[in-house]
Amino acid sequence: MPEIDPLLDASFWITAGAILALLLLSAFFSGSETALTAASRGKLRTQADRGSAMADKALKLTEDSERLIGSVLLGNNLVNILAASLATSLFTRAFGESGVALATLVMTLLVLIFAEVLPKTYAITNAEKAAAAVSPMIALVILVFAPVVSMVQVLVRGMLRVFGVQTDPDSAVLSAREEIAGAITLGHSEGAVEKEHRDRLLGALDLGERTVEEIMLHRSSIEMIDAEEDSEAILSQLLQSPHTRLPVYRGEPENIIGVAHAKDVLRAMDRLMRGPEASASGLAAFSIIDVAMKPYFVPETTTLDDQMRQFLRRHTHFALVVDEYGALQGLITLEDILEEIVGEITDEFDVEEEVNLTPGADGSYLIDGGMTIRDLNRATDWNLPDEEANTVAGLVIHEAQMIPEEGQVFSFHGFRFEVAERQQNRLTQIRVRKLL
Repeated sequence: MPEIDPLLDASFWITAGAILALLLLSAFFSGSETALTAASRGKLRTQADRGSAMADKALKLTEDSERLIGSVLLGNNLVNILAASLATSLFTRAFGESGVALATLVMTLLVLIFAEVLPKTYAITNAEKAAAAVSPMIALVILVFAPVVSMVQVLVRGMLRVFGVQTDPDSAVLSAREEIAGAITLGHSEGAVEKEHRDRLLGALDLGERTVEEIMLHRSSIEMIDAEEDSEAILSQLLQSPHTRLPVYRGEPENIIGVAHAKDVLRAMDRLMRGPEASASGLAAFSIIDVAMKPYFVPETTTLDDQMRQFLRRHTHFALVVDEYGALQGLITLEDILEEIVGEITDEFDVEEEVNLTPGADGSYLIDGGMTIRDLNRATDWNLPDEEANTVAGLVIHEAQMIPEEGQVFSFHGFRFEVAERQQNRLTQIRVRKLL
């Protein structure tokens, strides 16, 4: 019988086959890790709701990311180290001492290409599909490695605690709202989401974070009816007003005693003028209080989301805003809240406000001081902060810590602000330019 080459005996082929199998396992672990971490939980939830059992299992696996990553990394490192050891033994047997360096080079290339880059590239390209496919096997791996992973987690947390780092695996790094908002903003920056769509989606998300104080009509701009006025004056005011609902006060504007709806007033006057009991004396004795609705007051700290629910529940569109002391601060309507989502809503009776947002030769904008920072950011794609002030004038006053004089210039948050016009204590016109 011919003598078998000792380098190509059964042991050689068994070892080579074992290395190949371990590389496949490494590719599986690498791809699974990438797929389960890159997969969108929203898409997995949609597939699970449509009846995909594997998508549902993948969704459950991603709920405990620390345990998932620990188990996958443990399996991946085990097979990589074992494959490297077998390759070193095989190459040492074939090439002597130089086989160690050769085994390192060959295994590095094989692991990099076939066990890392290739499976991870596929997993990123088909994240949800791959995550659902590997979820049953990964669930089994997690079950097998659970005791070891638990000990590793305890050890890691203990070491991090020594350095003052507290870990809470049950808390999400980002809330669902932040994840959605980030995805929308990223989509806009990449050109996949149009600016109008971005503004509407972010506006809807922000309803739970913003308060009525931020968008209310300030009390200085509210049109009101004096309850002591005669009926003809009240009728003329209602006919000339662009608003259908007007607050009614007695004595001083702070003392709101009702809200008059134009249709209710006109119906009452029509009865007094053309009804069976019509008389000149009856019309003269008409009182706006008889038809005014009870005023609805809300605190200024109410979120827009809660206020919209209250409007829908109470079947009303109009509320007066008060501070913690009960003093009138402004008013808010359902339309104001909807405008935060869809943008400005106007009809044929609205008084059009001229807003000039055309940049000058130097790139500056001359804007009304009462314009909200949010509206300015939306119109120009700027990112001026609105945590400390709602209007541009308020932001300038807050940063300057004073009421600036006309002509004063300030620079903060990467922008240049020039007070173009001041009336008494109000900054009515401000020129704003982004600094390079």
